[in-house]
Amino acid sequence: MPDSLILHEDPVSGNCYKIRLTAALLGIGLERRFYDITNGDTRTKAFLTQVDANGRIPVLQAGDRFLPESNAACFYLADGSQLVPDDRFARADMLRWMFFEQYQHEPNIATMRFWLHVLGEGNLSPQQRAMMETKREGGQAALALMDRHLSTRDWFVAGGNPTLADIALFAYTHVAHEGGFSLNDFGAIRAWIERMRALPRFTPMQG
Repeated sequence: MPDSLILHEDPVSGNCYKIRLTAALLGIGLERRFYDITNGDTRTKAFLTQVDANGRIPVLQAGDRFLPESNAACFYLADGSQLVPDDRFARADMLRWMFFEQYQHEPNIATMRFWLHVLGEGNLSPQQRAMMETKREGGQAALALMDRHLSTRDWFVAGGNPTLADIALFAYTHVAHEGGFSLNDFGAIRAWIERMRALPRFTPMQG
């Protein structure tokens, strides 16, 4: 791994937090460079030509190479560590939950959090307002599935230890209330959140 690791991020983003939490749990140092996504900082010519042509963060810079997509960056940091299972099936199951996070969890819970917590409900477009109920239903369904799964185990993947699946899902789940989602009925999720916070070298989202 290169000596120089730079995280191009907006601290309010849960996707950026995944990478910081992965690095913290593994004792890996990151230099942080900050961008305000609400101010168009990732749409400048400099960012698009030098960091990511897609104009999105997070981007993990490893030496002179740039790796976008939060879960890919987490895997780059954690490959070969205890956060990635040795067992072939368990490793695939970890990826299953990371795909679930990106396709069913994040598009609903993270989007609602961004709309309500970052933009503010009064600033939403009519199109965004029209989508809110669907996003709420999708987020509730994702949380219910997670809670059922965690009701019989401590971590998302069998093996007795947290993996990248837990990190990926923790990032936006623990702040789901900022998107209007209550965890009051999800006791297994709440207990899992406390287990995550108790991990050695855990770092909070705005740390």
